[in-house]
Amino acid sequence: MSTIELNKRQEQILEIVKENGPITGEHIAEKLNLTRATLRPDLAILTMAGFLDARPRVGYFYTGKSSTELLSESIKKMKVADYQSIPVVVNENMSVYDAICNMFLEDVGTLFVVNESSLLVGVLSRKDLLRTSIGRQDLNTIPVHIIMTRMPNITMCAKEDLLIDIAKLLIDKQIDALPVVKEEENGYEVVGRITKTNITKAFVSLLGNDN
Repeated sequence: MSTIELNKRQEQILEIVKENGPITGEHIAEKLNLTRATLRPDLAILTMAGFLDARPRVGYFYTGKSSTELLSESIKKMKVADYQSIPVVVNENMSVYDAICNMFLEDVGTLFVVNESSLLVGVLSRKDLLRTSIGRQDLNTIPVHIIMTRMPNITMCAKEDLLIDIAKLLIDKQIDALPVVKEEENGYEVVGRITKTNITKAFVSLLGNDN
């Protein structure tokens, strides 16, 4: 799709379909002096990659889309649900000290804070914890709800949201992670997290699948 490298035979197939489409697999095989079975894997690759489309009893035809356009279409279909990771959630009464320990043990940059009903009430970033830890305060006596970013000032997303929209949101807001939430009667349940790392991995996997 993106930078997919076609072999010589696949390029020949594309040219034949461009000039003669719609055309059946049998006729493509005839033009290349090959069997239909030999061409089947190449036709499958070209169809799955989006270069060709196929219709029963009609044959193959060229979609007219470049590899860049096909990649763009693929990115626009990617949803949060397919790439989100497990959220690290802490209670609003947890001490700042314990929150710091949790953050390092879980190796995350953001903690999501919930109340006794397990509903989202705040977000804690590395900066929040670092800012609080500078000084002579006893971190064991400060609950995280004192320093967290509170609702309604939390940027959230849902499983159905498009990954490209969330990527733009992370950039615009200059934040590293968003809670993936499900709306409940009295608030929002945290069901996942989406980070810059998740998004990077998603785009890299999309490119990697083309090789």
